[in-house]
Amino acid sequence: MQPRPNVLILMVDQLNGTLFPDGPAQFLHAPHLKSLAKRSVRFANSYTASPLCAPARASFMSGQLPSRTRVYDNAAEFASDIPTYAHHLRRAGYQTSLSGKMHFVGPDQMHGFEERLTTDIYPADFGWTPDYTKPGERIDWWYHNLGSVTGAGVAEISNQMEYDDEVAYNATRKLYDLSRGQDERPWCLTVSFTHPHDPYVARRRYWDLYEDCDQLDPAVPAIPYEEQDPHSQRLMDACDHKAFEITDENIRRARRGYFASISYVDDKIGEILDVLERTRMAENTAIVFVSDHGDMLGDRGLWFKMNFLEGSARVPLMIAAPGWKPGLVTEPVSTLDVCPTVSAIAGIDISVLAPWTDGEDLTALAKGQQAREPVPMEYAAEGSIAPMVAIRDRRYKLTLCDRDPPILVDLEADPDELENLAGDPAHAEAMQRLSALAAERWDLERFDAAVRESQARRHVVYEALRNGAYYPWDYQPLQRASERYMRNHMDLNVLEENQRFPRGE
Repeated sequence: MQPRPNVLILMVDQLNGTLFPDGPAQFLHAPHLKSLAKRSVRFANSYTASPLCAPARASFMSGQLPSRTRVYDNAAEFASDIPTYAHHLRRAGYQTSLSGKMHFVGPDQMHGFEERLTTDIYPADFGWTPDYTKPGERIDWWYHNLGSVTGAGVAEISNQMEYDDEVAYNATRKLYDLSRGQDERPWCLTVSFTHPHDPYVARRRYWDLYEDCDQLDPAVPAIPYEEQDPHSQRLMDACDHKAFEITDENIRRARRGYFASISYVDDKIGEILDVLERTRMAENTAIVFVSDHGDMLGDRGLWFKMNFLEGSARVPLMIAAPGWKPGLVTEPVSTLDVCPTVSAIAGIDISVLAPWTDGEDLTALAKGQQAREPVPMEYAAEGSIAPMVAIRDRRYKLTLCDRDPPILVDLEADPDELENLAGDPAHAEAMQRLSALAAERWDLERFDAAVRESQARRHVVYEALRNGAYYPWDYQPLQRASERYMRNHMDLNVLEENQRFPRGE
């Protein structure tokens, strides 16, 4: 009987899915991801559940939209009673570990993982809570600004490089530990990098790969502020666009730094896949590659994420699993689908997940046997003044917000999303159909009230907890030095034999 497959989840941060039409675009220097793509099912039209780190990651792990997880923004608590794929697999007998970022907010910093190998890169408290009662207010100390664009360039070490170097080191060390066979359980290891998230800074050897790159100019030139849709205007204001003069050279350097960061993280992934192969675990390991959300990269004059445009909302998703044949799937799918799909790969009866997921198992779709329902998305964080929702079907994407006019785009005819068809009689059927689906799923007035109540509660709690003695929720990795290498409660001969892999060669 074939043992249950191990699961390796490789997650990156802010990787624009339009750069993965069928694996990495040709111009990207990403040999390890290109090799992985050849043996994977590539989901060309995969969408985040929410285009911001913490909401996207809570949804990815649980298969639930932010309106259900209540992780509306980067400072909203991820409740301990929400099952994640780590819970489902651990309950089924898997060992579950995390190396890297997951942006959990709140005192529970595990969410089903048996072990975390690193701390997180962002704070775990309520300090980054937006405030819908003050629309348009910028919070300088934590809001994005365009300094990431004007400051793009070369560095040999940075905050983010230091973090991802640590993430990769701990992941490879964990794989070596797993290969020694001292724990007979199948395993699920999640490795989550913070690159290619801005700032757009890269090491010289990766920067130089893009010296003659022909993709340094955005496909869609900047749209004047007054011609942008209302939410895009709010995002430009939130990024303090008036305080920065963004030149063409700034844009090219920022995009170059971003592409270079993809090559950096590709190298880190290559290190991990190399250890997986050399420790003879690759054949029975399912590999998932995914991002939390995308990055606009200067298209339309917009940067970062926080909207439902393709650059921000579309993400790469590739799955190489035992029994799955490589191929390209163009049906829209969601990061919500990772939880039920990984659970199914692990042999879990996913019918038990049904009450707790907005995602779908992609196994049948990967085999060309069925389509997914239209993909839902939500956003209720900085830069918005009320919750926004979107639905993407095979051809159309509809964006709705009680404060803004609806936006309907035909992605087949208008992949750059330059024409709003919401009032066009020729597309009335699509508008009516997607609007009806949205009405079935969302009560936007109730959604708005829930977000405002959450924000208000968190502002009170944060101010209280920062008065007097402060106990941080940030994860503190356990370093059991007295259990590593050789100690006098161990037998040296047994230790040396057990820590060797493979043995006897």
